[in-house]
Amino acid sequence: MDRVNISVAGPDLREDLGLSMVQMGLIFSAFGWTYSLLQIPGGIVVDLVRTRPLYGTIMFLWSAATLLQGAVNSLAALIGLRMSLGVFQAPSYPAHNKMVTRWFPDRERATAIAVYTSAQFLGLAALSPILAAVVGFGGWRTVFFVTGAISFAGVLLMMLFYRDPRDHPGVTPEELEEIRRGGGLVDEPSRAQHAQRPGFVWSDLAEAFRHRQLWGVYIGQYCLGALFLFFLTWFPTYLKEYRGLYLMTTGYLGAVPFLGAFCGVLLSGYLSDLMLRRGFSMSAARKTPVLCGMLLMTVVVAANYTENNALVIAFMTLAFFGNGLASIAWVFVSTLAPARCIGVVGGVFNFIGNLSGATVPSIIAWLARDGDFAPALIFIAVVSLIGFGSYLFLVGEVRRIEPAGR
Repeated sequence: MDRVNISVAGPDLREDLGLSMVQMGLIFSAFGWTYSLLQIPGGIVVDLVRTRPLYGTIMFLWSAATLLQGAVNSLAALIGLRMSLGVFQAPSYPAHNKMVTRWFPDRERATAIAVYTSAQFLGLAALSPILAAVVGFGGWRTVFFVTGAISFAGVLLMMLFYRDPRDHPGVTPEELEEIRRGGGLVDEPSRAQHAQRPGFVWSDLAEAFRHRQLWGVYIGQYCLGALFLFFLTWFPTYLKEYRGLYLMTTGYLGAVPFLGAFCGVLLSGYLSDLMLRRGFSMSAARKTPVLCGMLLMTVVVAANYTENNALVIAFMTLAFFGNGLASIAWVFVSTLAPARCIGVVGGVFNFIGNLSGATVPSIIAWLARDGDFAPALIFIAVVSLIGFGSYLFLVGEVRRIEPAGR
């Protein structure tokens, strides 16, 4: 929500502040610059700091950055606040992955990842028309005030309800042992152990870059982000300015592809864990939904060949459904990363994946600088094919990597 609000506000914001397409591309990309560059430091922090206090702190800070965007009047201030949003959100997905790895055994983890990943798509589907209505009622600034306030409420909910398994009063020793036997890393160090444990060592970072399997998922994650970033940034502008739809219409129609992605990611997690329980190999169970999803993402280019807006939404929804199918890619980090390095591998994975956030919005802005989005959709389809090839040829067998010499 705090990432997509800029796209909903974008058309009115651009008109009010007199910004060009290329300047809007810089604003859309600004979050990705700091978010991607700080993924590796963020992953290191996640490995060294207890999850709950870390997450509560960064969420409070990014909520403040969201709220303040409603008060700015210049390109530089908007870029600065979008960059600060990226700074504070950088550790979030490595932290999510660590939480899931703590709480769930291997056989349930893809479903768990699918559920928390699907929440962003369901939230965006529900909120897109609401945020469009907020812009229509109170102007583009109001959308940042509203989303910032909701995020502050999220900080409170996080601190009230989340605990790691060993700290949760409702978790029995038997359940802890079941998670542990199934490959879940429930043994989060105590506060005293955190204070005594060795700090970051450079060999952990080197380990994250050493293995072909990890490079396969890193490249795949960058490619997955191309379509996602289009929907997160330029899609409302595409519908309003290229397809000629009204703001409220774009809010409702813009929600449909997010519902497709929501269904795709839930199906992906369920199908992957079901295949694992039915005796398929870890490699087949984890790769099949991702490979199918990457192929479906190329359908986005079909929107270039119709003037029928209903077909455009249908093609976009099918492509984003494919993006949802491929969005359980975090399960590869949980399964492949050496146990000591889950946070730093997650950071590298998200760093390379989110280089798409730093590059794709600006690439789309340049390709569509004359108002024609057709080249941008071709670019997204080609990148999706590259992601398919990366998972097919580079990832190989899916099993936990044992660091050399340990």
